[in-house]
Amino acid sequence: MQDETELEPNSGTWSWWPSWRPTSMSLLKTAEAKILACIQNEVWSRFVTLPNQNRIWTLTVSNKTAQKTSEQASQTPLVMVHGFGGGVGLWIRNLDALSRRRPVYAFDLLGFGRSSRPSFPADASLAEEQFISSIEQWRQSLGLERMILLGHSLGGYLATSYSIQYPERVSHLILVDPWGFPERPQPQPEGSSSQDLEVKRPGPPRWVKALLPVVSLFNPLAIIRAAGPWGPGLVNRFRPDFKRKFEDLFDDNTMTEYLYHCNAQTPSGEVGFKALTGYMAWAKRPMLQRVNLLPPSLPVTLLYGASSWMDSSSGKLMAQIRGQDSTRVVLIDDASHHVYADQPEEFNRVVENICNTVD
Repeated sequence: MQDETELEPNSGTWSWWPSWRPTSMSLLKTAEAKILACIQNEVWSRFVTLPNQNRIWTLTVSNKTAQKTSEQASQTPLVMVHGFGGGVGLWIRNLDALSRRRPVYAFDLLGFGRSSRPSFPADASLAEEQFISSIEQWRQSLGLERMILLGHSLGGYLATSYSIQYPERVSHLILVDPWGFPERPQPQPEGSSSQDLEVKRPGPPRWVKALLPVVSLFNPLAIIRAAGPWGPGLVNRFRPDFKRKFEDLFDDNTMTEYLYHCNAQTPSGEVGFKALTGYMAWAKRPMLQRVNLLPPSLPVTLLYGASSWMDSSSGKLMAQIRGQDSTRVVLIDDASHHVYADQPEEFNRVVENICNTVD
């Protein structure tokens, strides 16, 4: 692994908090390094500096054998964009498998993980544009002409927005349980029947229900920072599923510690996400209102966990808007919102097959 110098220290009005919160960029780096040590293929890790001097933490994973035969040089790279509160470490079950035939890039979104944490505007369209501009500048800095773009949750929303603005750069768009597509539902009139509605999917998990009221008032993960030294325990309490998802790789709290250090830092991308959200975290600018702007020739595949609390009907509506020939919806059994970790083998197989349709 190659690593550049550490990111700039936290700054701004939250600078006194590190004495209260048991976190730092150095501790995040250490937690992430333990996770990335599981990767068997070649990994190049570095900061990509943007023209405005913001830095995007980036992994490039490639197959050792394919590198020697130059097989990967002609393959369209796969670029993976994590969801809200995540980082590159969450792809640990996928990076080796998906880099067998092509290079895989994963990066921490601006304001998340180890990437720079600048200020974000409160306006939804301006905040969205700041995210998208950073992705395009990142692409330009790396010299990627075209890519297969995969985004999970918030990453799916941003990947779609990016593809609308820069469709010539995307060979295939893969959306994994994407957030922010449907419009906020209107209250049902009294006495109305719900018999014609689809079978109700599982509701949001406990930690989501706990955070939704907070999102409307404060930054979504403010409670983790406010908890100070009790923050790590709070993450363990609300996200025990992450320990279970990766228990065959780590028999300790490695993954929840990583999540804590990702989100106990100065809020930045979190502020950007709050700008995108309205009441109860519904998107202010629902993506279904804009998917018609994607070129009809751009293939899109939506992957949903069959047991996810994210409603796959948005994918079906997108297919109706764009046409079945260019849009496909795939459900993965026994998987919830974090499809890539719940059923990694099936997820990797489906994504690899999609990539093979490109080249």
